[in-house]
Amino acid sequence: MKADNATDGTTPATETMPGQAAKGADLIADHLVASGMPYVFGICGHGNVGMLDALYDRRDSVTLISPRHEQTAGHMADAYFRVSHQPVATLTSCGPGSANMPMSLACAQADSSAFLAITANVPTSQFNRAPFQETYLHGQASFPDVVKPFVKRSFQPTRVDMLPLALRQATALLTSGRPGPVNLDVPYNLFQETAEPDTAPSRAVPPARGAADPEAVARIADLLLEARRPLVFVGHGVTLSDAGAEMTEFLRMMRIPQVASPNGMGTLDMNDPLSLGFIGRNGTYPANQAGRHCDVLLAIGARFDDRSASSWTPGYSWNLPPTRLVQVDVDPGEIGRNYVPEIGVVADARTFLRQLIGELRGREKFAYTGADDWLARIEDWKRDWQAFIEPNFEIDSAPMRPERVVRDVAQVLPEDGILVPDSGSHHNWFMQFWRSRRPRAMLNTWGFSAMGFGVSGVLGAKLAAPGRACVAIVGDGGFTMTPHVLCTAVEYDIPAIWVVWNNYAWGAIRDLQYGQFGGREIGTSFTRGPGREPYNPDFAALARAHGVDARKVSRSEDFRDTLSEALASGKPWLIDLEVDPGVRPPSVGTWQLPPLAHPEPVFGAPWTPDAEG
Repeated sequence: MKADNATDGTTPATETMPGQAAKGADLIADHLVASGMPYVFGICGHGNVGMLDALYDRRDSVTLISPRHEQTAGHMADAYFRVSHQPVATLTSCGPGSANMPMSLACAQADSSAFLAITANVPTSQFNRAPFQETYLHGQASFPDVVKPFVKRSFQPTRVDMLPLALRQATALLTSGRPGPVNLDVPYNLFQETAEPDTAPSRAVPPARGAADPEAVARIADLLLEARRPLVFVGHGVTLSDAGAEMTEFLRMMRIPQVASPNGMGTLDMNDPLSLGFIGRNGTYPANQAGRHCDVLLAIGARFDDRSASSWTPGYSWNLPPTRLVQVDVDPGEIGRNYVPEIGVVADARTFLRQLIGELRGREKFAYTGADDWLARIEDWKRDWQAFIEPNFEIDSAPMRPERVVRDVAQVLPEDGILVPDSGSHHNWFMQFWRSRRPRAMLNTWGFSAMGFGVSGVLGAKLAAPGRACVAIVGDGGFTMTPHVLCTAVEYDIPAIWVVWNNYAWGAIRDLQYGQFGGREIGTSFTRGPGREPYNPDFAALARAHGVDARKVSRSEDFRDTLSEALASGKPWLIDLEVDPGVRPPSVGTWQLPPLAHPEPVFGAPWTPDAEG
């Protein structure tokens, strides 16, 4: 049906009024407002220009931020949700515009982060006729097939009157159960055609917080009280559930130590003695020792992926069994995926912890046998690890040692600051040595490890928390994939800070070549000229050309003051930081790429059940 209230290009459209036929674009825009989505991160195209027109009238309620690449739009929306737990939307045009979205959708899906990806498609009257930018080889207007592996669901309404239901279902799905991105694919004509608005309310749906079976909670309490060496492993599910306060209360009440995946960091202040840090190949020695030796493991909202489980190789991070596993997750598909639990519970992390705390408080005692001995052993492991790593944090050098970079960022970034690492070798150092003081303060591209997440995501993080310092630690390779973020920071006055970890290489992969292929290095170093001298652009000059304040730093003595200056400026800033490429993180677990043999830890040794006696 053609729009009977279409404008001539000079008169703005009006917001939808009750009982008035509305354009599809107006229905979508009104839904975004009613759902409390303050931003749309989107890029124009002929396919979505009708939607842009509807956003024009609602620009006081919904702000359109237009980065220079669709991948960046998705990473911004992803990071915005991780900080605020409020989904926002992206908007891309048909064809190549939306084809740039799978990277950021996959990144969000793998880390249980949510945003509504609105993609445009060709007009329904042209389906299967191969019009400009239609994906039609295996089905008409079949772009949703491209993103289906990376979204919870893809909706493709083909009439305007189908939009309200699709919008309500899509928005509810974003945060129900395990959060994740959802796709709404809109044929071009639906933005312009009209229908009577749906009378059902259009608003955000709060996530349900499913509880555990009380009998299972009682059994878990029994198991923990009987343990001699209990341990808690937390993942992103605890962060997403906003269960930091409950987690802290439970751990301190029972004196149980905690290890974490990167996106679970900060659910217990990592300066707390019970926090042992990240577990896995590039985790801490105390965390891996606790994982190897614990007799009861309570895992909450954690996936046991290969990097946090040392590729599931017994003795390196876990011994499951004989360790008795209790696994709690909101997603039933994760229960038993990699290890068979003795007790498996499908429940929201915060609800479960409240139930468990209540159950324990009803007991005569809530202390496990052997707590003093277990915590004393852990303190010994902490002292051994600290003695091994501590000297390297104080070394002055040019280029900088990685440990010194982590130390100086920790000293300068405020306690409520947000760290946004990108994928790369630098991430291994921050996983190993960073201490988050609160949840949602370290945003990691963990499951999909997408280069560009940190580079782009810091913009979304800063929009979600404008009063907090937001610093992205990014590799030189990852930054050159999405350097156009500098334009967006200047254009929209977003005072994000980028620290470019300049080691003149795809460092993480070059390290694999040295460790697994005898140093047969090819395609991983950035060099030029007959002598193959190290090469990178002058990142500081590049930033200044965009209007971003910047400085190149080569000496460790200069970094901390430069970062302090950047934080105090209240403006976008970039630091081109030269980091020693020859220093590699000390592995305390392992990571295998079959059929290659897994490497042995640099510090500590694997452990077998027979060694415990």
